[in-house]
Amino acid sequence: MLTSDLIRPLLRFQDRNVSVALVDPQDDSLRATAQELIELFLSHLNRSQEAWERALTAYIGPRLDYVLVRGLAKVLSDGATFTPLQATHTPTVVRETMFAYGPVFSGSDMLHPVSRQSVLQSVAADLQLSTNDVESLLFADRHASYLLTDAGPAWTPEALLTRYNLELARGVLYWASQLTIEIADNYKDIWKFIKLFKLMFVAQASASGGYRIELDGPISPFVGATLRYGRQMAAFLPALFLCQQWKMQATVYPPQGRGAMNYQLDSTSDDLQSHFKRSGTFDSRLEADFAHEFEQKIGQRRGKWLLQRESDLLVLGDTVMVPDFVMVDRRNEQRRILIELVGFWHPDYLRRKLEKVRAANCSHLLLLIYKGLNVTEEDFQGITSEVLFFPNKPVMKDVLAKVEEMSQRIYGPAST
Repeated sequence: MLTSDLIRPLLRFQDRNVSVALVDPQDDSLRATAQELIELFLSHLNRSQEAWERALTAYIGPRLDYVLVRGLAKVLSDGATFTPLQATHTPTVVRETMFAYGPVFSGSDMLHPVSRQSVLQSVAADLQLSTNDVESLLFADRHASYLLTDAGPAWTPEALLTRYNLELARGVLYWASQLTIEIADNYKDIWKFIKLFKLMFVAQASASGGYRIELDGPISPFVGATLRYGRQMAAFLPALFLCQQWKMQATVYPPQGRGAMNYQLDSTSDDLQSHFKRSGTFDSRLEADFAHEFEQKIGQRRGKWLLQRESDLLVLGDTVMVPDFVMVDRRNEQRRILIELVGFWHPDYLRRKLEKVRAANCSHLLLLIYKGLNVTEEDFQGITSEVLFFPNKPVMKDVLAKVEEMSQRIYGPAST
């Protein structure tokens, strides 16, 4: 991510709102700059990070757009791999051996008999290295000495500028104390990244559909400086772009000292694209087979029920449960039966699944349980949800019968 000094000059203020000055990835002059930087960066493969920084400084020279250039360069560096020099001795060992000889001087005379060159030769002999190797390894654990071994993505000027926009947008959240998002799809990925970046949340269903989620941190209510936690929210932001419909509103405290300000983004922001990977359509072969069999035997245009993938979630205190499927009555979308397939054998998975099912206390949840698991009907005693065991794979006729039975019991007779 960009450092804060590359974000601050680009913050824009209007009343109590803050935004950041994004760039146009289609601008010819910007694309030319991006192309030159990409070429300069690639020319430093297998050279030190220090050499790259010197070349970048020379490239910037008297340019007035140094904030942009350094920002683009930071994106290039963050996507690359810099590797320490490989040798039989670590820099620590080389330094300890070198410094054991005491003070050295550039040349030797009567008052300074020990020269640096003579000590280098002695250390090289001690460690069975060449003097050049000793010189290179002496401070090789400094990042400036690391070698550029992998330049990262195959950047194009447009891709680099687009990623730079993303880094600018997420950079405003460095100074955020709270983040509120509204989402209507892709719940599983959202929660995966909420957990990954260790964000605390409060979620509730939205009247317009989807969910409203407030992200907060354990320290923000107690201290004024929330930069560390703000960086976690900034790291999370690209996950939002994996959703088709989303809104974001944050309370931020810009370093210019203007107090609390409002920062907003939504899914109409065409210049923002995520570099996070979306999860696959199905988490297991069992889920894929279930969806395929439903499509083959029932189909989305026949029968009473529609099958939707992970379109609802259950909020369970400090976590959530995203059922695999939802059966929706074609004639009344309020009649919904959640379906969770339990076909994984790992004991910890089963324990966590049972804990979530008990916490959900959801009467319109149907669990389809593989009989080969080390569980029985007794393990589900006291659970509000319905349970249906299957020997090899769920039988669609039996599943639909159970769904219909639950629908009648929970929602009453369906209107005709």
